Amino acid sequence: MPAIAEILSTTMPHSAPRESDLPTCPVCADSMIAAEASAYLSDSIISYLWSCDTCGYGFVTKHLVQRIACN
Repeated sequence: MPAIAEILSTTMPHSAPRESDLPTCPVCADSMIAAEASAYLSDSIISYLWSCDTCGYGFVTKHLVQRIACN
């Protein structure tokens, strides 16, 4: 079955994901619980592959990871 995917840009307002930060399917509005796959694009960017269990629509999100300095 061919997969159709698009890249959606997201910004993370919190350092750790919260339930309200999880994406919803842009086609059927079903909530997503876990990404199918993830990949490091660089030292500070991670992309996630999402696929809707309800309608099968797929999309990719990219997140900027900020390093935390410890004293």
